[in-house]
Amino acid sequence: MQHELYRANGLPVLQNLTFATAEQAQASGVADIVLVQDSQSGLIFNQTFDASKLSYDVDYQNEQAHSVHFQEHLKAVELILARHFSHRALLEIGCGKGYFLEMLRDLGYAITGIDPSYEGDNADVIRAPFTRELGLSADAIVLRHVLEHIQDPVAFLAEMAAANQGGHIYIEVPCFDWILEHKAWFDLFYEHVNYFRLDDLRRMFGTVLEAGHLFGGQYLYIVADLSTLRLTPEQPVPRLTLPEGFTASLDRALQIIRSAPEQGSAIWGASSKGVIYALFLQRAGVAVDRVVDINPAKQGRYLPLSGARVSSPQEAMDALPEGANLFVMNSNYLEEIKRMTGGRYVYHAVDSASFQ
Repeated sequence: MQHELYRANGLPVLQNLTFATAEQAQASGVADIVLVQDSQSGLIFNQTFDASKLSYDVDYQNEQAHSVHFQEHLKAVELILARHFSHRALLEIGCGKGYFLEMLRDLGYAITGIDPSYEGDNADVIRAPFTRELGLSADAIVLRHVLEHIQDPVAFLAEMAAANQGGHIYIEVPCFDWILEHKAWFDLFYEHVNYFRLDDLRRMFGTVLEAGHLFGGQYLYIVADLSTLRLTPEQPVPRLTLPEGFTASLDRALQIIRSAPEQGSAIWGASSKGVIYALFLQRAGVAVDRVVDINPAKQGRYLPLSGARVSSPQEAMDALPEGANLFVMNSNYLEEIKRMTGGRYVYHAVDSASFQ
């Protein structure tokens, strides 16, 4: 039994894929989401998800480590790993561009990575999706921001448990409770088929060594014994509902931009949240002057469907007048952005309670 929570039509299939031209971006893949909750497992997922639409390659750009604040987050993750995985051989499934993997190697960890979007030259990283047939195993597995992309997360974990013959696992995913609390409708994507709460992760395992929140509550993590994976939960799952006015903050952004178009406006953050935000503003008849990101791999390229061009911070600051409205996609970076821009703009942290 499933009940519907939220739906949105015409979203990018891969929101972190950037394009060389606006025309290519506007013609990129599109799909719908219908979020439902399963009454037995309690898991929230996109009922219309089709994994065959997704293909990850080197053009997929989701590296956040250009931010000092995010680097501090990764240090916090390493401290958790050190408590449980010190002196163990690790396998990082979904290592991305390899920043965290290289950070762990520099700290003395023995680690192998796997990711089809990897671009580096580390011989210990395999450019492929994880499958049991690869024959990979380790003392412990690191799985950061992967499980939300997997259509059947429990089956995927079971495959890893079988391939690895148990072992421990560190899992990190976005927190759906944070999305609900902050009414972050722009944090819902086609690419994320699953949305987890801390209790969802706890119900999956018989033995949990540690669990909690990270990154200002936006992420969940759990350290668990893979051999105790549960295929179905043992306790009844509460029914979930969305908060009233879940998408109301979009109207506020539209009002701010329309009330003083000469003031100038920009979205700061051209990753997932900014991609969705720019698209919804555009469909409501409003376009910001700039979309900004500190990731050089995104700069000068174009966002899916909206076709918005990504500017570097310096390019945006050269073009935007003092007092322009900056819509900051992630309040974790707000102070960092204020320092970078010298406090010359009006800053709107769109995920903050004051903006709801």
